[in-house]
Amino acid sequence: KHMRETIELPIILMGYMNPIMQYGLEKFCASAEAVGVDGIILPDLPMYEFETTYQQLFNQHNLRFIFLVTPETGEERIRKIDRLTSGFLYAVSSSSTTGNNKAISDQTNYFKKLQNMQLKNPILVGFGIKDKATFQSASAYSNGAIIGSAYIKALQNTINIQATTKEFLNSIIE
Repeated sequence: KHMRETIELPIILMGYMNPIMQYGLEKFCASAEAVGVDGIILPDLPMYEFETTYQQLFNQHNLRFIFLVTPETGEERIRKIDRLTSGFLYAVSSSSTTGNNKAISDQTNYFKKLQNMQLKNPILVGFGIKDKATFQSASAYSNGAIIGSAYIKALQNTINIQATTKEFLNSIIE
């Protein structure tokens, strides 16, 4: 509720539809807007339902909606997703779960394909980004990379979140 008193960076929530539907989608969107959330990622919200039922609600509450694409997503679908996305395109590095140890270097053709499509949204690569090498590899073909599981893992046994976060970020960017 008070995060915007100290946080200036964009805040994006990632979750699943079931708990949001139980809370109430309109109530969730209003609450997210009220506390300063900038964007939402809901991987299990089908594109058709978003476009025909929910897009207006997200827009009404100034919430950018971010869709995911995978190496298997066809070009026509990628272009439609790009039209519907209002923040950035989340390029999943592989067809697996987040936090895996699969090498992203095997996806160079996929990253180049996205880069060459001249999409309207920035492209951020996620899944498997865990250290400086994977961050640099993903960023070479995109506008940046998303690190989730590796950061959460770094925080697991810490007492000083701020120091651990700084140390983690420095290990990626230095």
